Amino acid sequence: MADEKKRAVFEKLVIDFTEAFNREDIEEVMSYFADEAIYDEFNGVRSVGLAAIRQAFEPQFAGDYGAMRFYTEDMFLDEASGKALIRWVLTLEEETRAGAYRGLDILHFKGGKLTEKHTYCKAMIPLIRKRPEMEAEGSWPG
Repeated sequence: MADEKKRAVFEKLVIDFTEAFNREDIEEVMSYFADEAIYDEFNGVRSVGLAAIRQAFEPQFAGDYGAMRFYTEDMFLDEASGKALIRWVLTLEEETRAGAYRGLDILHFKGGKLTEKHTYCKAMIPLIRKRPEMEAEGSWPG
């Protein structure tokens, strides 16, 4: 029973974090992040720390891409490690156009705070990055 309660608490944390995006509440979204959290965007940009992560989110919350809504399609939780994977569909709607794409977030929580958020999306053209650039930022495997 204790494990079920832990799982329910962790699931609520993950769902509440996602729903804060749909409410377009940047203050609430930022309240989930640890001070030195990492946010890896789908385009390869990495932001570290609250100020950098907020700056990365500001265009989205300012409406630069229109109304954005995340719809969860599937979710995997490992409450013991504090990790979650959420597969979603993101809709974007502006006055003259609308569209959607699929993606996923891998979330790492520690002590109830989000320490890492890695976002991936399905794209027609894959992002190819140069080895020296990746080595310089410490993301080259090996």
